[in-house]
Amino acid sequence: MISLPHRPAILATFTLLAAFALPMKAMAEEVTVFAAASLKTALDDVVREWESDTGNAAAVSYAGSSSLAKQIEQGAPADLFISAAVNWMDHLQDANLIKPETRVDLLGNSLVLVAHGRGTEPVAIDTEFDLPTALGDGKLAMALVESVPAGVYGKAALSNLGLWDQVSPQVAQADNVRAALALVATGEAPLGIVYATDAVAEPDVHVVGIFPAETHAPIIYPAAVIKDSATPSAEAFLAYLSGPKATAIFESQGFQTLEK
Repeated sequence: MISLPHRPAILATFTLLAAFALPMKAMAEEVTVFAAASLKTALDDVVREWESDTGNAAAVSYAGSSSLAKQIEQGAPADLFISAAVNWMDHLQDANLIKPETRVDLLGNSLVLVAHGRGTEPVAIDTEFDLPTALGDGKLAMALVESVPAGVYGKAALSNLGLWDQVSPQVAQADNVRAALALVATGEAPLGIVYATDAVAEPDVHVVGIFPAETHAPIIYPAAVIKDSATPSAEAFLAYLSGPKATAIFESQGFQTLEK
């Protein structure tokens, strides 16, 4: 006859299994990502897919690329940095703060002029464009023109078109491109210069013109793992950003995915 274990023994077995199960669940990793503000809508969707697929988590801090790079330089505990401009990634690489073998040019973007609401007619942005008249007494919303990539690209485009000196007194500078977008979305500024992807993400603005690509440096989003990152899944998350699910999300938001 086979003797069955007593009830107390069965309960002890289940208790032991539960004790092992709890630490296993707690082993899920969290990747800390510092990302350009213009990525928010698309990257939030990518993170949800990543978490569903892997059981790991990603906490994303969004701001202007310049601000994020300076925070990393000062020791902020990031695992991954996604910049909206090559120069800020170069800055961290020159300071030996990223793992250069992980660096990849992830995405591209376009620069556009947006207006509040839907009533403004489309314009051709070239050397004949009369931006001062289009602005009237209003403000032109831009990200910080000396440090935040969207603002730097925008100032370069206006300068190359011979427009910067005419409109610079009317520029309302914001900490990042999403803050500039918000000024137009709320009607505080009639026009703004943002990325094409920002316009997709905000229903209260519409694109009235596209800046010619030759008026500014190529808009490239490089990504890399931070040198001091001790999170094993950081490189896995970086690879996921180039995978099919992330690519579909980025492209649906207007980003251009770059060949790796």
